[in-house]
Amino acid sequence: MKNTLRELRAERGWTQADLSEELGVSRQTVNAIETGKYDPSLPLAFRIATLFGRPIEAIFEPDGKRAG
Repeated sequence: MKNTLRELRAERGWTQADLSEELGVSRQTVNAIETGKYDPSLPLAFRIATLFGRPIEAIFEPDGKRAG
C-alpha cells in the first residue's frame, strides 16, 4: 500500500517519534508504515486520517496489486 504519511509528517515538522507519540504506537511502527513494510490496521488508519484531517483515501492507496 502506498501512502503519503512521510510527507504529511514533514509538513508539520514532526519526527517519527513525534508522530508515534500522537498515535500511541512505536516509532518503529511509523517507520514500517512509511516505508510500506506494514499496512496499518483500520483503526490506526482512521486515527492517522483524523490526526491529519484528511480522508483515509487521501493518505493510503492500493499499490496496484490485486488480492486473490
